[in-house]
Amino acid sequence: MSGTGAAARARADDAASAETGTDRRPPAARFALFAECLLAGVWLLLAALALVTALPAFAAACGHLRRYLDAEQAGWREFAAEWAAAVRTGWRFSLLWWAVLALLAFDLRVVSSGLLPAGPAVAAVGAAAVVAVVVTGLRTAAAWRPGDDWARTGRAAARRALRTEPGGSLLLAGGLAVVGVAAWMLPPLIAPALGCLAACAVAVERRYGRT
Repeated sequence: MSGTGAAARARADDAASAETGTDRRPPAARFALFAECLLAGVWLLLAALALVTALPAFAAACGHLRRYLDAEQAGWREFAAEWAAAVRTGWRFSLLWWAVLALLAFDLRVVSSGLLPAGPAVAAVGAAAVVAVVVTGLRTAAAWRPGDDWARTGRAAARRALRTEPGGSLLLAGGLAVVGVAAWMLPPLIAPALGCLAACAVAVERRYGRT
């Protein structure tokens, strides 16, 4: 019981720090949150191996970190249950997300071939569109809750990502860059980097009072 109480107090300190913008926790508590991000990243990577389950896996990882911060029960069973619910209701949305990204990637490949005029400018616009679609998908997954409609959540996330809260989208874009660099430098780092990206998405949504 004492260990459970200590964990709950540590998570409450994490939540209070996130709300106030200050970090007054002891180093051990800060490391505990970081370790939870690493664990969430491993679960996320394994759950996303089928690719079409990538967004549901990200949603489950964000849900796990929210439960941890709110001092709720947060284990692999809860992660698996939320992932299963997200896959059951969101696989079509995830498939559409991948289809849009594949189409944009094809367009970028055509532009890079040099067959079209104003290639560099078009390529820059295409790259920005890819980042916007990825960030919108991640913000959708971070805002999703079991029982929510993915399409409705996606429309709201798109408005926040592109119009009302672009600052959060820039933060997530920076997180994506970190994941890319980590994967390029040392592939095993992709798991912890993904966990930190999920934490970034949770922080972005909480920053604007969405979670």
